[in-house]
Amino acid sequence: MKKIAVLDDYQNVALESADWVRLNGRAEITVFNDHVDDEERLIARLLPFDAICVMRERTPLPRRILERLPNLRFIATTGARNASIDLSAAHDLGITVSATGANGSGAPELTWALILAAARHIPTEVTSFDNGGWQTTVGRDLSGSTLGIIGLGRIGRQIAKVGHAFGMDVIAWSQNLTEDVAQAAGVRRVEKETLLRNADWVTLHLVLSERTKGLIGRRELAMMKSTAWLVNTSRGPLVDEAALIAALEAQALAGAALDVFDVEPLPSDHRFRSLPNVIATPHIGFVTEQSYRIFYRDTVANLIAWLDGRPVRVLSSPA
Repeated sequence: MKKIAVLDDYQNVALESADWVRLNGRAEITVFNDHVDDEERLIARLLPFDAICVMRERTPLPRRILERLPNLRFIATTGARNASIDLSAAHDLGITVSATGANGSGAPELTWALILAAARHIPTEVTSFDNGGWQTTVGRDLSGSTLGIIGLGRIGRQIAKVGHAFGMDVIAWSQNLTEDVAQAAGVRRVEKETLLRNADWVTLHLVLSERTKGLIGRRELAMMKSTAWLVNTSRGPLVDEAALIAALEAQALAGAALDVFDVEPLPSDHRFRSLPNVIATPHIGFVTEQSYRIFYRDTVANLIAWLDGRPVRVLSSPA
């Protein structure tokens, strides 16, 4: 009987999101709803398990942790990429790492939820209403404004479609973006500096890598309009966090709408939690019913294939 751990099931929905009964008699499943930051506590928790199931990048698994888990032979992660797992170390240690399919609509939908919340001051107005008040702000029009998309991949193209529907001028940039790709998406390709200086909304949709880490820093933030918003639903380290906090404190830009952070869960005393020009959510871009059904359905299928000795869908390199 293999021992399998399901980690970071914050909402306690893993077992109801897929048919885990298929593993009855073959595996003992233990679900953990809490998150463990301390490495020693994490290693002690995971030591008995032959396989662990991780939700995206909630629990990083670097070499120094994997080397201290001699029983571990299988990691089932959700999604097609997971930059927080050391794939080289897993290979060296004989640990198979599997991947799953994904629902592609969650992150784009949340991106627009954050943009709309910022444009119409939704948090402020909801608070006013709940406290017995009435109108306190004047909203901004999306129609006629400029949307700057950094990263015109699968998600970026979905963002562009909605921007067009709102009547926005949509421009885009990334290191590899070509004129042909931009034209096919119906957007104008511009240089990064042009995008930052002209966009009213700058939204990031890039894979985190050594090339993209810190892509938006002090210099880039200084180029943005003082009335512009920075939106990040991709990965926290794409933005220099200290530089962003400094810019927000100085009101050098209108605000930031964020779903991702350098450290997650975000510490309770973090500055992002108290800045008045930040609208933030706790990395819920992918947290939808359909996403979870796909993630856990494929996780169960991968576990069964592993137990059967059959090939599984392996995780792609994050690069």
